This record gives sequence, C-alpha cells and structure tokens, in this order.
Amino acid sequence: MESSTSFPILLSLRVAGLALLFVGPIGLAVALLQARVRYRLRGLVDALVLLPLVLPPSVVGYFLVVVFGRRGLLGRMLEEGLGLRLVFSPAGAALASAVVALPILVKTAQPSIEAVPSQLEDVARTLGLRPWEVVFRVTLPLAWRGVLAALVLGFARAIGEFGATLMLAGNIPGRTNTMPVEIFSAFQEGDDARAGLYVAVLSGISVVVVLVAGLLGPKEGRAPA
Repeated sequence: MESSTSFPILLSLRVAGLALLFVGPIGLAVALLQARVRYRLRGLVDALVLLPLVLPPSVVGYFLVVVFGRRGLLGRMLEEGLGLRLVFSPAGAALASAVVALPILVKTAQPSIEAVPSQLEDVARTLGLRPWEVVFRVTLPLAWRGVLAALVLGFARAIGEFGATLMLAGNIPGRTNTMPVEIFSAFQEGDDARAGLYVAVLSGISVVVVLVAGLLGPKEGRAPA
C-alpha cells in the first residue's frame, strides 16, 4: 500500500525533473534570444511561446497527441528510429509537462536577462570573449537570481501539470499516474483521503516555490541581478 501511495509522488518528481532538464536549456536560449536580439519574427516567437499558457491544457495535449502519437509524424519517427514511445508513457508525461512549463520559464528569465547592462557584454566581447563565453561568464551569472527563479517556477508548473499529461500519457496506475492525475482519479472514486494527501503535497510544494521565487526576485532599492 505504501508503494502505491508513494508512486505518484516519486513519479511526479521524476517527470518534473526530466521536463526541466529538457525545457530548461531551450527556455533559457529563447529568453536570451528574445531579450538580446531584435529580428523580424520576434513577435511570432513570443506568441508561440505563450500559446501553451493561454490554450486549454486539453488542447495542448491534443496537439501533442497529433504530433507525437503513434500515427503522428514525429511520434512514428521516434518509435521506429529510436524505439521511444511517448503515448501512455512517463516520457510522454515529461514532454507534456515541459511544453506547459516553457512559457513561465521564458517569461520569468527574460526580464532578468534584459536587466543585465549590455555595455558589460560589449566590454567582454572587446576583451576577446566568444558569444557563448559572454553568455555563460557575463550574462547568466549576472542574471542568476531571475534564471534560478524561472527554473524553480518551471519545475513547479511541470509537477502540477494535468490536462496535457492526461491526454498524452493517460492514467495508467503504476506507470503514468502523476499526483494531479491521481487527485482526479481519487476524487472520481470518492476517496477523499487519497485525494487530500496529494493535494497537501502539491500545495506544500507550491508554497515553497512561491517563497523561493519571492526571495530570488529583485529587492527594493537594489538593481536586479
């Protein structure tokens, strides 16, 4: 019984961790691009980044099934080429969580990157640093508070994802039943104790995340780092 109770918690942590490993570098790269480069399609990229935030999660999940399902182009290529099946799998849950976490990660990190004086980056370039060295030795270290807050919030969004996860990964006990999915199942079955347990865990994680994000935010009277 203990194993079946703890499984959704451990699975949710694992899924959120995998989602963050996948979407973290992508989100920071997009945040850097949007903060530092002015290009023609910048508004379109901004809109695409925000789409998972404004679309209903079930719609996001439907798009993921169309693209990464067994009959989808990418889903078929991944399954035939790499033997990786995303539908009804923990990997699919991680993908769904990564997609919905992307907007909050980008939009939290971007202002901190924009707050880094571009003159400092220019000086670094004149000293011979390559573009990637400027990013990792100047920009990100100076914006570390906002970047870390973005990663924390992205993790929290990933661990709480429900709609898109249910569409792509399903609800398979012992395989894809993350905490949000388990809350839904327990509520339908009238098991208030089980639902309350996972509600308490997710609520506790959310409170910690909000507190950490607040501590990492810019302080009054001090330029944001």
